[in-house]
Amino acid sequence: MPRVLSGSDQLRNLFAAVTEQTFQVEFGVADPPLIDYLSDMLVRFTRVDVIFKVRDVVGRRLEEVAEMMMEAEQCTSKPKAEIHRHIGDFTLFWTGVYPEGLKRLKSLDRKDAMIDYQAQGKRSYYLASQLSGEPEEPRSGVLRRLSQEFELCSEGLRKVREEWEMLPRTGCS
Repeated sequence: MPRVLSGSDQLRNLFAAVTEQTFQVEFGVADPPLIDYLSDMLVRFTRVDVIFKVRDVVGRRLEEVAEMMMEAEQCTSKPKAEIHRHIGDFTLFWTGVYPEGLKRLKSLDRKDAMIDYQAQGKRSYYLASQLSGEPEEPRSGVLRRLSQEFELCSEGLRKVREEWEMLPRTGCS
């Protein structure tokens, strides 16, 4: 009996296909673990509660990178690695997929006004790669590559968005 695809499966397949096509064909990046990580991140970040998943000790949602960085510094090694990975994902998502949102995120009345999202994303992915376990662990390698290739990944995600926006609309209007 054929498996019925759920909406999340279809979304995952769409993001995987567009991300693979964009990175391999447009950018010449043939790195399946990196491409899989980016398409998984896109699926995860369709949920606002995941975009803003980092909480402080009293459970308040942290919406700024500056706050997330402070929270990471107060954590033990395992949660610290996850927070740094999330900061990398958060900054990559906004610089790549929705760069127009940076104007609001970095407005003068916010703590993030002076934060360079690209530099902080690179730093956070690097720290996460160092804290996440063995350096030879596959996930550590992907996080290290995300740090090294942050700008390329950001530009690639911008192109992924352009591609999905050109897809025909289906469903009710």
